[in-house]
Amino acid sequence: MVAIGIWSRGRVKNIADFFTAGGKMPWWLSGISHHMSGYSAVMFVAFAAEAYRLGLTVYIWWSLTIGIGVGIGAFLFAGRWNRLRAKHGVASPLEYLARRYNVPTQQLMAWCGAVLKVVDIAAKWAAVSILLRGFAGVPIVWGIVLIGAVTMVYSVLGGLWADALTDMGQFVIQGAAGIAMFVAVAAHLGGISFTWTIWDKLPESHSDPLSGPYTLTFFMALFLIKTLEYNGGMWNLAQRYMAAPSGAAAKRSALLSAGLWLVWPLVLFFPMWAAPLIVPGMDGNAEQAYVEMGKAMLPAGMIGLVLAGFFSHTMAMVSSDANVISAVITRDMLPKLWKGITRLNADAQLKLARVTTFLFIGFSMVIAITSGGQGFVLKVVVDLVAATMGPIAIPLMLGLLPWFRKFGPSAAIASVVGGLGVWAFLYIEQLQKAAFVTKGVLVATPLIVSLILYIGFGLLKPEPSEDRDLLLESLNSDDESKPADDEPLSVKA
Repeated sequence: MVAIGIWSRGRVKNIADFFTAGGKMPWWLSGISHHMSGYSAVMFVAFAAEAYRLGLTVYIWWSLTIGIGVGIGAFLFAGRWNRLRAKHGVASPLEYLARRYNVPTQQLMAWCGAVLKVVDIAAKWAAVSILLRGFAGVPIVWGIVLIGAVTMVYSVLGGLWADALTDMGQFVIQGAAGIAMFVAVAAHLGGISFTWTIWDKLPESHSDPLSGPYTLTFFMALFLIKTLEYNGGMWNLAQRYMAAPSGAAAKRSALLSAGLWLVWPLVLFFPMWAAPLIVPGMDGNAEQAYVEMGKAMLPAGMIGLVLAGFFSHTMAMVSSDANVISAVITRDMLPKLWKGITRLNADAQLKLARVTTFLFIGFSMVIAITSGGQGFVLKVVVDLVAATMGPIAIPLMLGLLPWFRKFGPSAAIASVVGGLGVWAFLYIEQLQKAAFVTKGVLVATPLIVSLILYIGFGLLKPEPSEDRDLLLESLNSDDESKPADDEPLSVKA
């Protein structure tokens, strides 16, 4: 990974190369990178624990919602993100918001999203360090420092090119590791038939599509959240579409990612579903279930390969997040705090981007080290990230669509503030053990409130703008003609 980062450094000539690969990334690499950037070791800690305790439901509410959502987004969002780069010089997913709404709206979403992301990444560091400790006895702090240092080196040097190329390498490692575990479990349980025979040996509820705290309300809310999140609401995934050569290529990359999301997680989840038959009695410590099963099923060399796969998952997600947060901070946040940034030459801007990436990764590592790890991962990923992603993503994503062209800054600000305010209230109530705050309520209510406020304010207080209409119209197709005012949005804003 470090070697790829060093090699990729030669492809990065300016800030556009660092953040969007200059729009030269092949569609298949963009699609694989998009897919890989949605994984981390969280899957083998928090989601593996849920698969161990509850069974099938984790595939239904997680990977199935993402696969279908990305497939929908291939037709609605992928091409539009790409055309923002191609026609307007956008290098950060939030850069267009200053013109789509206004600067205060852009800044509100940038600061809220950046705070959310640094905590989210801390959970990823904690997850992989828990696995490293379980497999190899490495203390959590050293695990975080080790993987953080490697990710920091190649992300700072190579930018998005390094992220995408390491994603490809990680895709190969993940494939070998996942298939190794699947084959080992199949051999232990009597062949490929285990995929349909295990359900008779597991508790009956393990085959239910939705069970435990994962209700239909939770599923429906998460489906909308994941559709927004994985089509650009999670900013780093918007970058993958922006890096493709054209809107049509971005659409193909989204369809490839959607297909992988529907199929590949099944290979990874079946061993998790079979784990209660191989390492029983771990309901109280299910976060360690995949570790114990690996140690029971695989020889040392294969365990090393699986562990490399965990590292690959986490580095893929963290490096892409670090790159996009650096883009948001460098392009959207710092210029409003320090006007001198806009006068920096190209080399100085590139250096600033690298410093920002370094500091972001370092800060997230500090949070992960102070968290202690255990129990932190699922709570952050579901209770914080899933619940707050909707209010932040709704104005960002719906603002790209022509149907909402008259929805202005009032609708966007009300949506973000109202949704996050409701989440804060519910989260405090949950800490106080309020019975009505279930996972479904915590995830669905902020999303619903945010959506109602966005649509309500947009309809009751429309804020039409000719400039906004021109912007949205320019995103409809890949035609070579540019809008009359085609200077970069950051300059115009």
